[in-house]
Amino acid sequence: MSLESPRMPLPPHLVAPDLVPEQQADNASAVYYPVSDTRMVAGEGIHLYDSDGRGYIDCASATFNLSLGYRHPAVIQAIKDQADQLIHVTSGFQTAPINALAHRLVQLAPKTISKAHLKVDGGSAANEGAVKMAQRITGRRDVITLFRSHVGQTVMMASLSGNAFRKQPLAQLYHGGLQVPDPYCMRCFYGQDPRSCGLMCVDRINDFLEFASSGSVAAVLVEPISGNGGNIVPPDGYFAALRELCDTHGMKLIFDEVQTGIGRTGRMFAAEHFSVDPDAITVAKGLGGSGAQVAAILTSDELAGLPTNDHSFTYGANLLAAAAALATLDVIDDPDFLANVRATGAHILGRLEALRSTHPHIADVRGVGLMIGVEIVDEARRPSAALTNRLAERALDHGLVIRTSRYGHGNVLKIRPPLVLTLEEADVICDRFTELLLAEGI
Repeated sequence: MSLESPRMPLPPHLVAPDLVPEQQADNASAVYYPVSDTRMVAGEGIHLYDSDGRGYIDCASATFNLSLGYRHPAVIQAIKDQADQLIHVTSGFQTAPINALAHRLVQLAPKTISKAHLKVDGGSAANEGAVKMAQRITGRRDVITLFRSHVGQTVMMASLSGNAFRKQPLAQLYHGGLQVPDPYCMRCFYGQDPRSCGLMCVDRINDFLEFASSGSVAAVLVEPISGNGGNIVPPDGYFAALRELCDTHGMKLIFDEVQTGIGRTGRMFAAEHFSVDPDAITVAKGLGGSGAQVAAILTSDELAGLPTNDHSFTYGANLLAAAAALATLDVIDDPDFLANVRATGAHILGRLEALRSTHPHIADVRGVGLMIGVEIVDEARRPSAALTNRLAERALDHGLVIRTSRYGHGNVLKIRPPLVLTLEEADVICDRFTELLLAEGI
């Protein structure tokens, strides 16, 4: 296949807004956080366009939240239709979109799930709410998370992160966190071979409980596949062993599916891949389809009953977001759609794996569905965040938007395009990625 030029005119049906000169002059001067010099003006499907007419394939699905890509027609229409009726109402009243979304999520979730808490507006709030539920029902305090984990941005969730750099700026930390080694077989904390280790990464949690915890552990909060931590896929049997350990010690198992949920792995929930039923699942990001801000905590009957005043947010249970989520689920909850996610993901994995033998800076390629990671190392085979960041920056010149692990501290390139990807588009991604490696001489 010939490589499509990444520079292309903006499609005529996508009209970029014209800005008056005073708006153009210093548009980003009031923005608090750093932004690049590139100004994006339009998007459609997997494609994103800047003000210079340059087109990109967005391999990050924005912030991994555009599961259906830019401007998916079903999502846009659902938002427009709902806006004509009712945009928001206090969640103390019933509404058809919220009732329908809660029912639909419970139907799709593992059999342990019976309730959906929609009064949250993002992944951080969803994870924190699930922790509160576990603490309430167990009467305990501590939460176990994994090395490299990133479970949110609130003070509690940042404190529970498995990265020191996330905690360093905080003047005060939540002190109920306990981080344990993650199931990172390639760089096993215990120096073991996964074929003979006996899942030491689970078994040794018993030692952490006895010697490093407060003796009051409420829950284990874990991503089925690490999102920001490096796209680490646990070995077979890991979650079955973790479920058994939680049951033995009376701890609740919470799956953070903010990144893995809603079709990203080729199943509605990543829990399906591992044949484990958690006590709670958190979802956000991809549930909004084309960018609607929506999140949920899905729980068992046992975890139900947290008083509303203990965890509710004004813009949770928003009707526009619920309408978008229902439209998103209508699209993704289709066996053919999910089969295509698995097929395109396997195709990309196969092509990238083939590059490993000729590109020594690629140490590993791993993933499930369209949640793929490429681990980058230097000449001495050591993890190289610098090289990884350089590749992500230069990828823009080749028409690819790629993000890196651990907010630039990690050495994994994350390939997570919108789930509407076709096999032909998957090949374009791989062609451009190959061109990037060759251009950078690695």
